[in-house]
Amino acid sequence: MSARNPVKVDQTTVKHLAMLSDIHLSDQKLAKLTADLEGIIKHIEQLSELDTTGVEPTFQVTELKNVWREDVVEEQLPREELLTLAPNRTETAVKVPKVL
Repeated sequence: MSARNPVKVDQTTVKHLAMLSDIHLSDQKLAKLTADLEGIIKHIEQLSELDTTGVEPTFQVTELKNVWREDVVEEQLPREELLTLAPNRTETAVKVPKVL
């Protein structure tokens, strides 16, 4: 594993993120959020220290499959057939009005 520089979270960074997200934080909430984010990042950094050599990636741990409700039909129409039903289309997509 390569050594990484730890990520530092300070109130200036949190203020900047809050401004970008258009979130208004009181000084008390800013301090709490900064502490919470520092804790989360420390935890993630601990996880990165684990040796995962030889461990296969896991995408699904429960072995569950999609379960369809009774009212959901699993079979789908081919794209070409669906496009013929659209009132306004291109060769590969349905055209819709602009939303501003």
